[in-house]
Amino acid sequence: MMLFFYAWLTRLLTPVLLLKLYVRSRKEPLYGMSVSERFGHYAVPASAGGIWIHAVSLGETRAIQTLVVAIRKARPGVKFVFTHGTATGREQGLSLLQDGDVQVWQPWDTPEMVARFLRHFQPRAGFLVDTEVWPVMVDQAHKHGVPMVLLNARLSAKSLRRSMRWSALARPAFNQLHAVWAQSEQDAKRFQALGITVQSVMGNLKFDAVPDSQQLQQGLAWRKAMPRPVVLLAISREGEEEALLELLSQQPAYLQDVQWWLVPRHPQRFEQVSALVNAKGFSLQKRSDWSGAPDFNQWRGDTQVVLGDSMGEMPFYFGAASVCLLGGSFEPLGGQNLIEACACVCPVVMGPHTFNFAQAAQLALQDGAAVRVQDMAQAVNTAYQLAMDAEACQQKSALATEFAARHQGAVARCLQLMQALI
Repeated sequence: MMLFFYAWLTRLLTPVLLLKLYVRSRKEPLYGMSVSERFGHYAVPASAGGIWIHAVSLGETRAIQTLVVAIRKARPGVKFVFTHGTATGREQGLSLLQDGDVQVWQPWDTPEMVARFLRHFQPRAGFLVDTEVWPVMVDQAHKHGVPMVLLNARLSAKSLRRSMRWSALARPAFNQLHAVWAQSEQDAKRFQALGITVQSVMGNLKFDAVPDSQQLQQGLAWRKAMPRPVVLLAISREGEEEALLELLSQQPAYLQDVQWWLVPRHPQRFEQVSALVNAKGFSLQKRSDWSGAPDFNQWRGDTQVVLGDSMGEMPFYFGAASVCLLGGSFEPLGGQNLIEACACVCPVVMGPHTFNFAQAAQLALQDGAAVRVQDMAQAVNTAYQLAMDAEACQQKSALATEFAARHQGAVARCLQLMQALI
């Protein structure tokens, strides 16, 4: 009964979805492209037998890259259907495509639209990444005989409380899945508290993600060549850049000794953050000011703040930085992916809010790859002190690299679990 009402609600909210896409497309044009795919109408030919992977956004799409390579190696000739919900996810997903693969928007969660997607592509199995369980999507897949798996599955304490409140909708959706493969024992226990059976604890795919080696080596070369260290506010969210800039305006020494780099999480905020830097009176250089690939000859060492207004270059940014402040962790947003920073030889200073990566944050603290602070003021001071101590910074960088390598293996375990379905 709850699913019936939910399905009608999503139908009624369709005009809201269209309005949202229109508004977002004004800053990110990709949201205005192929909108018909959201409603189950496709320009690409119908197909059958592909493996469907739903990676909603940038982080999930990056997480599955190594897994997709492993599947292709184990099953030569396999075809994929990739679905995404965000522009950054779809843009990153282009790197996954080979001949015969398909990439489309996730269908809006109504029975008609999901059914059209399933009839058009007829996947042999579907894999949802991290947290993306949509009630109608799972129900329709079940009715069409498509086994669905939630892999790399995580459930934070906050998400568990929300699912408990909506258990009449959440439990049936999870229970219609073919399997749930959790990231960690803590995640498995939360799923079990919700009444969901967890078939396996597979680990976290993000540990197996391989940074772009060319970008990383270029960044590390910059780190070595720069006359003063860089502290990077990485994948930042609204409110965090302003807090950092305000603190820097109060501490001139921080600006004299260190260059501060900002890379916002969402590209639509690049201009907003640029305006914040200018409003504070800091000298600013943008990544977009450099033509082509990052060029050390175009970089200005006397600039106080560098804005990383580009997509897909995080290995370069992490490589160039001596320390990074973890975006999303200084506001109650759950934090961004600290594993990527560590894999790029960059130690992490993180705030109090890391519930999206709770296990990884805990392991990073245990392994000495990260430092936990209570607020941005403490973070800025801690990062500054570490960046100015070359020996301590090298030690932390080594611990970060060891941490990222120590917890790999999720791709191999996931591939073994997938064999019967692919």
